[in-house]
Amino acid sequence: MIMSRIEARRDEDTVTAGSLVDRLLGGLPAEAVLTDPDVTASYANDMASFCPAGSPAVVVLPRTVEQVQHVMRTATELRVPVVPQGARTGLSGAANATDGCVVLSLTRMDRILEISPVDRIAVVEPGVLNAALSRAAGEHGLSYPPDPSSWETCTIGGNIGTASGGLCCVKYGVTAEYVLGLDVVLADGRLMSTGRRTAKGVAGYDLTRLFVGSEGSLGIVVRAVLALRPEPPGQLALAAEFASSAAACDAVCRIMAGGHVPSLLELMDRTTVKAVNDMARMGLPESTEALLLAAFDTTDPAADLAAVGALCEAAGATRVVPAEDTAESELLLQARRMSLVALEAVKGTTMIDDVCVPRSRLGELVEGVERIARKHRLTIGVVAHAGDGNTHPTVCFDAADPGEARRARESFDEIMALGLELGGTITGEHGVGVLKKEWLARELGPVGLEMQRAVKRVFDPLGILNPGKLF
Repeated sequence: MIMSRIEARRDEDTVTAGSLVDRLLGGLPAEAVLTDPDVTASYANDMASFCPAGSPAVVVLPRTVEQVQHVMRTATELRVPVVPQGARTGLSGAANATDGCVVLSLTRMDRILEISPVDRIAVVEPGVLNAALSRAAGEHGLSYPPDPSSWETCTIGGNIGTASGGLCCVKYGVTAEYVLGLDVVLADGRLMSTGRRTAKGVAGYDLTRLFVGSEGSLGIVVRAVLALRPEPPGQLALAAEFASSAAACDAVCRIMAGGHVPSLLELMDRTTVKAVNDMARMGLPESTEALLLAAFDTTDPAADLAAVGALCEAAGATRVVPAEDTAESELLLQARRMSLVALEAVKGTTMIDDVCVPRSRLGELVEGVERIARKHRLTIGVVAHAGDGNTHPTVCFDAADPGEARRARESFDEIMALGLELGGTITGEHGVGVLKKEWLARELGPVGLEMQRAVKRVFDPLGILNPGKLF
C-alpha cells in the first residue's frame, strides 16, 4: 500500500530525474548531489546477501540539518522515496536503494558537537564513526560502550537505526540504552526534538526509543544526545575449551546464574575457530569443539576470572587459560572480532543471522544449527554474544552455485524458525530491513503488525521513508 501511494502520485506528476535534481540543487551545493550512474550504483546496497536493491535516481550528501530538511521537503512535494544511509555496514538490506529514490547519505555529517564530563553525555551528528566517538570520550576519562564488530567503520546514525549491539552488551547493554535524545527531520521536512539531556526524564511518550531501531522508516536522525560512562579499567580475559557446544552453553548458564557480571562472554564454535586460524594464523586451539571467551573489567578481574574458570571446569571444560595481561586479553578479543570476516573467506559469501534466544535455551539453538548444517550439507559457523543469548549463525556458501545458494537461504530460514520456537527473536541487533520482513510478521503477529503499520502512517503518511523495509 505504501509503495502504491508513491507510484500513483509520481505517475500523475511525471517526476523526472532532471526535475528532481534541479529541485535538490536549489538547496544543496553541487558537490553534494551525485548523479553519475556509476557512482550512484555504488550506494545501492549494504552488506546483506539475498536482498534486492534498486537504482537510485540521485545520491545526496548533506552537511547540515537545513540541507536534510530541504531534501525531505523536496521529496514530499514530488512524492519521491528517500533511503537514508550511514556507512552501509548493515546486514539486513535496510539501507538498500529502491528504483528512482533519493539516497540520503549522512556520512558527511560527522561532527562531535559536545562532550560533557559533568553531564556524562555526548552530542553528535549521525555520520560520526563509533570508534571516533569512543576515542574522543576516552580523552575525557569516559566511554561509549556499544561496540559493534564494525565499530571502526560504522556510524552512530546507523547504530541508532538498527539498535545495534556488540561484544560488551552482556554488561553494558545495547545502543538503545545510551540514546537520551534525538533531533529528527520528519518526512515533510519539519524538525522534531525528542528526549532529553538530563539523567532523568519521563515527560510524555518515549518517542526517542521509537526511533531507535526504526531503520530510517519514521524520520532522519540528524543529531543525537548519547549517555557516556566512566571509562572502565582494562579488562582481563580467559579462554575455555570444551569438547561440545552443549558443555560451553552449560558454562554460560552457570556463570550467569552465579551472579557474575562479565564485560564480555563470547562463544566460538569449531568451524569459526578454524576459519580464524586459517585466515590469521592466530594459534587458537582447533582441537576444541567450542571456545568460550570471558572477560572482566572489575577492580579485581583475576579473582573474577578464577571463579568463572572454576565454573567452566565444572561444566566440563577441557582447558581454561586466563590471560596474563591486557595485551594478551586483547589478542583473544581480536580473534573474536575477526570471526565474521574469517567465515566469509571460507566460501566467499555468507548469510549472517542474529537470532537471539533466552540464555537458558542457548545450547538448544547451537545444537539445532548443527543439525541444520548437516541436513543442508553446508558449513555454518556459530559465533555468539553468549552472555545475552545473541547468536550469529553464519552460513558459508558459494553464490555461483545455484543449488548451494538455495540451500543457504533455506537453512537461514530454518534457523530463524528455530529461534522463534525457542522463545527468541529473529534479530538481536542487525535489524529487519529486506531480509527478514516475512519473519517480522510471524514474530509480531497480525495485531502487532497492524499497530506497527499504524505508527508508520502517523510519521510517514505518504510512505516515502525507506519504503519496502520492515513490512
